[in-house]
Amino acid sequence: MKLLHLLSALLLAPSLATASGEVKVFILAGQSNMEGKAQLPLLQHLATQPSTAARFAHLRDGEAWRVRDDVWIDFLGRRGPLTVGYGSPNRVGLELDFGHLVGDHFEEPVLLIKAAWGGRSLYRDFRPPSAGLPGDEVLERLLVEERKKSPERTREEVQGSFGRDYRGMLREVERAMGEAREAFPGMGDGAFQLSGFIWFQGWNDMVNDVASAEYSRNLGCLIRDVRRDLKAPGLPFVVGQLGVGGLNRPEPGRDRFKAAQAAPMDLPEFRSNTALVRTDQFWDEEAQAVFDKGWRDHFEEWEKVGSDFPFHYLGSPRTYGDIGRALAEAALALDAARGR
Repeated sequence: MKLLHLLSALLLAPSLATASGEVKVFILAGQSNMEGKAQLPLLQHLATQPSTAARFAHLRDGEAWRVRDDVWIDFLGRRGPLTVGYGSPNRVGLELDFGHLVGDHFEEPVLLIKAAWGGRSLYRDFRPPSAGLPGDEVLERLLVEERKKSPERTREEVQGSFGRDYRGMLREVERAMGEAREAFPGMGDGAFQLSGFIWFQGWNDMVNDVASAEYSRNLGCLIRDVRRDLKAPGLPFVVGQLGVGGLNRPEPGRDRFKAAQAAPMDLPEFRSNTALVRTDQFWDEEAQAVFDKGWRDHFEEWEKVGSDFPFHYLGSPRTYGDIGRALAEAALALDAARGR
């Protein structure tokens, strides 16, 4: 109840909104690809090469990285004005281009709150409350498996692990908004307005048959529960569909999972207030070509195009940037459609 009361106070406050406008808030949630895995040295290389510099010019301020004075980011307590370095350590993700696009769009200041942890599933870690717990048989099997490594493990601990990061995400939103005024004095005192929730996650569910089979149901529960718990009915909700492998490498299990991610968008309750962004269209084929011929044997060539494995979109700054822009465009379209 404390969380809901605080969120109500932070999000509503109509007198502040009238006096000082609003602060647009976007929540970026998910697993490792939402953390961001494109290495900064590669981004630096691409941003300074004649053939690719134009693509990244908006991120530069002369010879330095641009630091925005109207967009702020909080990523699990790492916070500041938007610039490079808010992915995994020494890396960037989709937040960079996402933040630049929404910052350019709004006259109001923007706050990005990123809650992302690698190796997480929707089935277990982010499991929303309305999805309930799996059956007793599943919980007992997990307990037996986990006691092989941790004999002291209890049934209550197993149950508590379901939804752990969903609850953690809500706490991060509460904390970040509660600390934002002091952390970012330039933001002003306008009322916070939740303007979009961006969900970029899926790998850990895709590789588990049980989790994959439940994904559509659990994603629908996630959308409903996020809106309920943040007291934001109709909050624009954008899903970044898993795009590993790009458009030219079909794989039956992966394609079934992508269909499961898309299915909730067709439910009548979600058709006008959710969006699906296909991230496979942004696959970096140049980086893939070097990876395929053996990146270790062609490392000098590789470090100029890629910086991670395929499940992290080859660590391509171009891919993460394009995904960020597409997610921002979808969120802005939904926000505009609801009359904000």
